Amino acid sequence: MKQFSIHQKASIFGDAVFAADDGLITTFAVVAGSAGATLSPAIVLILGFANLFADGLSMATGRYLGVKSELDYEKAEEKHIEAHSSPVKTAIVTYFAFIIAGFVPLIPYIFGIRKSFLLSAALVALALFVVGGFRSYFTKKKWLTSGFEMLIVGGLAACVAYLVGYFVENFVIRG
Repeated sequence: MKQFSIHQKASIFGDAVFAADDGLITTFAVVAGSAGATLSPAIVLILGFANLFADGLSMATGRYLGVKSELDYEKAEEKHIEAHSSPVKTAIVTYFAFIIAGFVPLIPYIFGIRKSFLLSAALVALALFVVGGFRSYFTKKKWLTSGFEMLIVGGLAACVAYLVGYFVENFVIRG
């Protein structure tokens, strides 16, 4: 069985954290922007799932091409700096971390729960905090600090999305 180098483990872990964070934030951005624009739950689901799968695939192929480009560059320069994880493995980790985390904001809408947006926001906040806290297990940083760091960064993005939806709906479309 092949052993992974510290660099390979860190790279795959970094990809998973980045993809989970991005999955939560971008899918919730669709939800928040839709809520800000007072779109129907059906539209939230359509846009949310379209974002979830298209953006997840985009991230996965982007990581695949990024890692492959690094390897190709090192080969062209006839240099080998560190052992890399495979581009395919990186893409798979990225895709599934994105999809799993990005599914969280849609759960209240899937089940038709009243006040779906508020529950979605609470679930996303909790998930961001948990992913951030989980990150500390590997980074040896304080879990509380790591959790709040991820929550604040994700929360800022969600606020921007909500405000954009609100302003476009109320000041651009309705004028």
